[in-house]
Amino acid sequence: MGTRPAEAAVPAGLRVGVLALQGDFREHAQVLRALGANVALVRRSEELLQVDGLVIPGGESSVMDKLARTFGLAEPLRAAIRGGLPVYGTCAGLIMLADTILGGMNGQQSLGGLDIAVRRNAFGSQTASFETDLDIPALGEKPVHAVFIRAPIVETVGHRATALATLADGRCVAVEQGNLLGTSFHPEITGEYRFHQYFLQKLVAAAR
Repeated sequence: MGTRPAEAAVPAGLRVGVLALQGDFREHAQVLRALGANVALVRRSEELLQVDGLVIPGGESSVMDKLARTFGLAEPLRAAIRGGLPVYGTCAGLIMLADTILGGMNGQQSLGGLDIAVRRNAFGSQTASFETDLDIPALGEKPVHAVFIRAPIVETVGHRATALATLADGRCVAVEQGNLLGTSFHPEITGEYRFHQYFLQKLVAAAR
């Protein structure tokens, strides 16, 4: 399990949004608040304009895509990502941030931003969920305990993106690219705070 810091270095004026169309957005909001962040749930384009960074949660990526388009959020999200908004996506959120989706539903679109190709449900159904420890040097020496639930896999990492973590077989499960961060797994449900802390550091640096 991750270690919760005694206090988070998040300026009071910064606000972190959590996309709340579908998925486990409440769990992300809870972790961010525990780290001292001012959290807002984002469902409309005007709410997106009021945040300094955004977390896209796990859930069902095809449903998230449809809802984002239905509520008029897809294009504002794409514009915000292009404009440098710090964004962290977990599981379905990683799929939403990928430039290329492999094995997507008919007509499924992503927001893009990460120079990667991601395969949906790469590990199979819910019954194929698993847990493992990952060495992630960017987060320190202590391994990260990762939970994979109907998780995607990063099949291709483009030259603009950097792999942060791989499974024992070499498959990539965490990436970053500038202000963007993505994981195939769910740190928000295991008490692992370090990825959210790492993301908040990006948000603070971008706001300077």
